[in-house]
Amino acid sequence: MIVPVVLDRTSSGKQHFEVLDGLRGSAAFLIVTFHVFNYSFGFHGPWALVKHAYLAVDFFFALSGFVVAYAYDDRWTRMSILHFFRIRLIRLHPLVLIGATLGLLGYIFDPFSKVINHAAASMLLAAYFTSLLLLPSPPVAGRLGETQGLNGPAWSLMQEYLGNIAYALILRRLRSLTLAIFFGLSGLLLIWTANTKGSLDGGWGYLEIWMAPLRLTVSFVMGLWLYRVHDRIRAPKIGLLLLSIALVVCFQMPVFPKVGEYSLNGLYEAACVLFLFPVIILCGAHSDAGTGMIRLCKFSGRLSYPLYITHIPFVYVLAGYSWTRHPSLDVKLTSIFMTIPFVIIVAWLILKYFDEPVRAWLTGRYAIKPTTVPPEQLGAGR
Repeated sequence: MIVPVVLDRTSSGKQHFEVLDGLRGSAAFLIVTFHVFNYSFGFHGPWALVKHAYLAVDFFFALSGFVVAYAYDDRWTRMSILHFFRIRLIRLHPLVLIGATLGLLGYIFDPFSKVINHAAASMLLAAYFTSLLLLPSPPVAGRLGETQGLNGPAWSLMQEYLGNIAYALILRRLRSLTLAIFFGLSGLLLIWTANTKGSLDGGWGYLEIWMAPLRLTVSFVMGLWLYRVHDRIRAPKIGLLLLSIALVVCFQMPVFPKVGEYSLNGLYEAACVLFLFPVIILCGAHSDAGTGMIRLCKFSGRLSYPLYITHIPFVYVLAGYSWTRHPSLDVKLTSIFMTIPFVIIVAWLILKYFDEPVRAWLTGRYAIKPTTVPPEQLGAGR
């Protein structure tokens, strides 16, 4: 007996890309895995897992471009730019506030890092208020020169805002061919950068802040273009599990050496962003989750942004414990495997009891008509 596949659709008939929701959740989980293991083991050794997982940010940018085009390309005849900005602020900013607050509390009350967490009160207050506004914060002692000293991953949210502004003002007006040319030219610059630097791990700190808009431009524009052309491209229906495994394999590959003037590692990471991620997104867009996986995909999509934006303060505490108490390998691994479900539970509680209620209230308060696209697909790829 053949069971027909029932596509999950909105009330207006638009298809939900439920597999893309699930992939967003998979990428967020891999980012958490990358942080908890690498911060605890100093980014080297056999337990420094998924060393390329910072490329998940580029994957998020591409997903965001795809979904923003899907949600809004056909709405500009009845929606103003101000209305668009209001929708996006309501969707993204409540969790920015929570992430900054958790970062401040974690910095102050971290019991293991008091020696290095010694920023002056005035500097800490300035960092907190700039973080609330998602602006680059003053450097904070005990952090690695991050532009978002209290909540490191928020650097990509700042870029996300810039991408949305560029979309509303310019990018939505461009034809598919123009977007493709823009993607190709910026992609060449990305290849040069990756080869010169040896990786694409940059943009989060002040020393290489220029990499942030480059990584955003390449992947966000690619996502917009992919949405415009995805119906014209044949892609196999692979499904969430195999596509998630592809991400795991991509991120778990070793760090490759330099051969002559060529950085194999940098070129590998550029190839992932420019070639592998578009294939994964296209396959995900053409795949059906199936009746047994739709709930998992939706939940994963809902949880991805809260998980991404709230987990790092707990990782800092874990890292402080690892480097000041010098636990045995067994104890360290136990701490790591306790931290991962803990941050997932915290993210779910924040989603359920803060983010969704606050967004619902703000949407009603400002009389914003709900979009026909599910909220989890409108997140910042998080």
